Amino acid sequence: MGDKPYAAEAATFGGAMNAINTSEVVKAAVRDYKREVLDKQVQDTRAMHQVVAMDDLMDDEELQKLHEERIARLKAEKEKRSQQAQKGHGTYTEISEGDFLETVTQTDMVVCHFFHREFERCKIMDKHLQTLAHKYFNTRFIKVSAPDSPFFTVKLAIKTLPCIIAFRNGVATGRITGFEGLGKDDFPTSLLEERLLGLEIIELPEREREDEDRTDGPGKNIRKSLAYKKTESDEDSDFD
Repeated sequence: MGDKPYAAEAATFGGAMNAINTSEVVKAAVRDYKREVLDKQVQDTRAMHQVVAMDDLMDDEELQKLHEERIARLKAEKEKRSQQAQKGHGTYTEISEGDFLETVTQTDMVVCHFFHREFERCKIMDKHLQTLAHKYFNTRFIKVSAPDSPFFTVKLAIKTLPCIIAFRNGVATGRITGFEGLGKDDFPTSLLEERLLGLEIIELPEREREDEDRTDGPGKNIRKSLAYKKTESDEDSDFD
């Protein structure tokens, strides 16, 4: 009997605590809801500002001019590439002595390989030039049979094969005699690539050129100096 008052008080106390807990839960839920509403309002405001900013950009005359200029450059580049493709750019082809003069005088940059069909080193050079022809589209890559082109072989004083001559607008601006500066027969294509870059007869694609401007690319030292010493490995074939 004596415990009943205490039980009643405990029940009353428990009810009060439950009410307090329920009240706190409700308050927390209200706070969470208000936070969600505020966050959504902020996000909506940011999104609206972004839309407005983009609308402003779309109406910007300077931006529109830049866009039009870029489209014009792309169209011009596409047209130029199409014309170059018709002339044989992007391929490595053999031409006859009769076509030689027209080819080198009507093309801005030409890499011409004078070769002999029976010389093994000429075949090795062919393999590397074939690879580079696909990469450097602005340069025309051709090869001419030296025995079948006696006139130009004599005029250009070609005495050792393979022989690569660089032409710019019909003018011979440099050459690679044999495997000069390339090493032995198993040299990588990148070495020949560096030699041609040094002769300034091929140009790096724009993206690679930008990357190299930011860092010291592997070809910079070679392009700064075109002097090479002939070594014992330069056992090329004499051609008279």
